Amino acid sequence: MANAIIMENRQEKLDLREFGAPVNGESQVSDRRLFLQLQVFSGCKNPAALIEVLETNGVGSVLYDDLNDPTGIGLLLIAEEPTDILTQTRVLLMNSGFSNLDHCSEMTMIGRTYASGREQNLNEALFEKPLRNVMNPEMPWAIWYPLRRKPEFYLLSGAEQGRILGEHGMLGRTYAEMGYAADVRLACFGLDRLDNEFVIGLVGPELYALSRLVQDMRKTQQTGKYIESLGPFFVGKVRWQSAS
Repeated sequence: MANAIIMENRQEKLDLREFGAPVNGESQVSDRRLFLQLQVFSGCKNPAALIEVLETNGVGSVLYDDLNDPTGIGLLLIAEEPTDILTQTRVLLMNSGFSNLDHCSEMTMIGRTYASGREQNLNEALFEKPLRNVMNPEMPWAIWYPLRRKPEFYLLSGAEQGRILGEHGMLGRTYAEMGYAADVRLACFGLDRLDNEFVIGLVGPELYALSRLVQDMRKTQQTGKYIESLGPFFVGKVRWQSAS
């Protein structure tokens, strides 16, 4: 009986919604988020044929040329429901345009938008900003990579974690304010087969600035002390973007 009461109390306290900062004393709460998945292929000799397929596809998407593979392409799929990504991925792979390509499964990345609790505009953080960044035609270059933190980071106090993340975030905001880069931050706990925890997308008008941002991030305490692994890195330039 006692165990049943404990479990009932735990269930009542479990809230899986996303929370932003209070606005005028009212909580910002959302039970919606975006899922983004990057699929990478090699052996593409006719990207125009892939674009024809994507133009009839119902899921928001971006097609990249792979900087490190002359016949490589990256396909970013975006949807609120992960089932839509699962379904559309299988439909695409059965199409002759994609089925004839070599799928680089080790480069697959997937994550979900999330809130830290400090967002002044929760809908902006979960939907508008990530979509605006990946669909911005003035920011065609992109670097995507997964990361995993060391376990000891999660043993730090909330205040210490906030200080470390704040240093990291300030660097990203500096690049964003100067128009050099914008970011997409995704959580992938339990979604990544290599146990990565986050997927990061950096987009910008010039590749050099994105490379320099990655370099400068190595000097922050989070990366220098508390990151277990980074990568693999996908570097691409937009060839095509869907309307949404």
